[in-house]
Amino acid sequence: MSRVVLNLGYVPLVDAAPLVIARELGFAAEEGLTLNLLRQPGWSALRDLLALGQLDAAHILSPLPIAMSLGLGGFSASVDALMTLSANGNVIGVSAELAARMRAWGWDGRFDTPVETGRALLGVAPDARIGVPFPHSMHVELVHYWLGALGADVPKIVTVPPAQMADAVRTGDVDAFCVGEPWGSVAVESGAGELILPGAAIWGFAPEKVLGARRDWVEAHPPEARALMRAIWRAGEWLARPDNRALASEVLARSAFLDLPAALIDRALRGELPTRPRALAVRVPQFLRFHDNAATFPWRSQAAWIAARLASRHGLEANAAIAKARDAFRTDLYRANLADLVPDLPCGSEKIEGAMAGETAAPSLRGEVILGPDAFFDGQVFDMTPDTSPKNWANPVWSHLDAASASPRRSK
Repeated sequence: MSRVVLNLGYVPLVDAAPLVIARELGFAAEEGLTLNLLRQPGWSALRDLLALGQLDAAHILSPLPIAMSLGLGGFSASVDALMTLSANGNVIGVSAELAARMRAWGWDGRFDTPVETGRALLGVAPDARIGVPFPHSMHVELVHYWLGALGADVPKIVTVPPAQMADAVRTGDVDAFCVGEPWGSVAVESGAGELILPGAAIWGFAPEKVLGARRDWVEAHPPEARALMRAIWRAGEWLARPDNRALASEVLARSAFLDLPAALIDRALRGELPTRPRALAVRVPQFLRFHDNAATFPWRSQAAWIAARLASRHGLEANAAIAKARDAFRTDLYRANLADLVPDLPCGSEKIEGAMAGETAAPSLRGEVILGPDAFFDGQVFDMTPDTSPKNWANPVWSHLDAASASPRRSK
């Protein structure tokens, strides 16, 4: 039986796992697809190939479809997020020299204290150059949100491809970094840097990568888009099972994919990270999610949060930007293409971001959707008024989740 061949782009990161597993374990084949996985050196190359039609779909940064739809970064293209591929998975680190200065300042080296860690970083290096993989990325959003909430001026952002981050720290091109695994662990193993914070400590359930495709391709190829989404969803479900982590690490470690030791990849999948050379691993709850807690659902409220922040920094009209962003996160296709596969679906497509301090039941078709903790470190929440304007509410309106079972955080 012949299969449809799709060209999919990815950057070598642990969170590319759903694409790799979908191909290598046969989920794509069972949906009638052959996935031609094309590894890219960085996000600029991947963005360009997707925009120019050389790729059918791609593993991309969650803000990238929004930025492309808004014409930011030199490319204007209608790109949709068909589903979320992963939540969280980033680490923040500093050079070994800067970590020593932070300890001398009074930082205790803990990996779960964003306020104390941020104050120490700003106390010793207020002008630190912070490496990120791409200007329109969750890495940038997390860094801006974190340091901005602590009263810092605009951080000095330097763009560095993920695989080059450890070298950039070692050579002194950057003082600190925010990057996806396994490249933070590579910096630790090489002795170039130390991890100081997981991204999940800033936002508890941040959409990190999405399955992106040009809207014209989606509209012209609905059966292929459906089959691809189903294969990727099944791969994410497989990745969520703890017994599969060892095999997943071995597959991702192959030279065709990440070409790194399986032990480095296993750290991210387990959420157990040594923050310094030869140190014991630190357990990070919710470090990287591929499936649990509706991790693959493309929440339009998350798209709105991203768009509001992009609009603020780039001088765009907020309501128009938010409208485009919400339209790009395709909850409609998710429901239509996965309804018979996903055990349960949320009733709404938006929620109050940052309102859940713990696992929370959400209104759903069968009453089985449990959302994970998604708090922002500073206690803020992001809600949408009926005219789609963002607002931090002193007393959030619990319009999308079950108020009886939820414990929303109040903004400060």
